[in-house]
Amino acid sequence: MRGLKAMVWEGSVLDANEGIRFHGKTIKDCQAVLPKGTSGTEMLPEAMFWLLLTGQVPTTNQVRVFSRELAEKGQLPAFVNKMLDDFPKDLHPMTQFACAVSALNYESVFARAYEKGLNKADYWEPTFDDSISLLAKLPTIAAKIHQNAYCGGGALPAEIDLNQDWSYNFAAMLGKAGKENENFQDLLRLYLALHGDHEGGNVSAHATHLVGSALSDPFLAYSAGLQGLAGPLHGLAAQEVLRWILQMREHVGDGASDDAVRDYLWSTLKSGRVVPGYGHAVLRKPDPRFEALMDFARARPEIAEDPVFRLVAQNSDIAPKVLTEHGKTKNPYPNVDSSSGVLFHHYGFHNTLYYTATFGVSRGLGPLAQLIWDRALGLPIERPKSIDLKGLLALAEA
Repeated sequence: MRGLKAMVWEGSVLDANEGIRFHGKTIKDCQAVLPKGTSGTEMLPEAMFWLLLTGQVPTTNQVRVFSRELAEKGQLPAFVNKMLDDFPKDLHPMTQFACAVSALNYESVFARAYEKGLNKADYWEPTFDDSISLLAKLPTIAAKIHQNAYCGGGALPAEIDLNQDWSYNFAAMLGKAGKENENFQDLLRLYLALHGDHEGGNVSAHATHLVGSALSDPFLAYSAGLQGLAGPLHGLAAQEVLRWILQMREHVGDGASDDAVRDYLWSTLKSGRVVPGYGHAVLRKPDPRFEALMDFARARPEIAEDPVFRLVAQNSDIAPKVLTEHGKTKNPYPNVDSSSGVLFHHYGFHNTLYYTATFGVSRGLGPLAQLIWDRALGLPIERPKSIDLKGLLALAEA
C-alpha cells in the first residue's frame, strides 16, 4: 500500500523533497512561531498539538492554560500504577506502555457515553476529552516504566508541577528537573514536537486511525498505535542506529579519519547489512527533523564535543556519498533516527530499549488530534478489499 492515497490526515503533509509540513508550516516556521516554555528556548509540544488540531498558532497564554490542564490530568489511576509495578522489570518498555494505555480505557468518557447512547454528531466531544486525558498521562506512564526498569522502582523522582509544561514535567519525572538540566528539557521539547506527527500512513498513526475507525476509544486506539511503534521497522530505528554507531566507535576509535569511517561503512554494506539511520520511505532529501536535532546539538558545545556525536556528524557527511556509490538506495540521506538516539545517550540514557517509549509519548500528538477529526467528520470504518494468492497470480498474469 506504499504511496496509495487512501486516507484523510489533516495535521501534516509529507513532501518527498521538502519534508514535513504542519498545516503548511515547516519545522523552522514552527520553531519561530510556536510558544516556548517559561524556561528554555524550544517550541512546546503542546503548542504543536494545538496547531495540529486547530490549524492555528496558539497564543502564549493559551498554551500556558493548556499546559496546566495537562499537568492537572497527569496522575495515573492507582490500579495502573500497581499494574506497572507488578510487571516483570525486564518486560519490554513498549509492552508495558501499550498495556497501561489500554487499561486507561476503564476511565474512557467516550466508551461510557457511547454505551448510554450518543448522537453521532457528538462523537468528537468525548473523544476530545479522552485524548487530552491520555496526552496528559503519557509522560507519567513512560516515566514510571523508566523508574521501575532502570532506577530500582519506587516513587518517581519528582511530582508533576502544575506551573510547568508537559516536557519539563516529563524530564523531572525522569530525574532531570531544575535549571541545571535545562538543555535536556529543551531536547525533550524539541524531540517531542518533531516526532508528534508525520502524515497518517506510518504504522503507528495508521494503526491508531484503523482501530479508532471501529469506534474504539482513544485509549484502545492509541494502544494499537504503540504496538505498531514497537516494531523493528518503525519505532526501534533510533536504538539500532546508536548500537551501530557504538560498534563503529569500538572499531575505528575516537577521532577516526574519514577513510576509516568510509571503510567501516563499506564493510557494513558488503556484509549484506544496511546502514541504519539512512533513507526514508517517502523522503528523497535530508530529513528536516534530523537537521533540527543536529542544529540543537551543534549549538551546545558539551554535545558538539561528545565523541559519539562527532562520529554521527562525520557519518552524516560521508555515508550519503558511500550509499550513492553503492547504488541501491533512493535516498542516501540521514533521517531523524540518525541523531535522536545519540542525544539521549549524551544525557545519560544508555538503555536503548527505552528510546521507543519516549517516541511513544511524542507520537500521541498527531494521531490523537486526527482521531478527534475522524469523529467530527464522521469518517467510516476502514474496510479495504483483500485478495487471495490465486487472485493475485491471476492479476499478475493478465
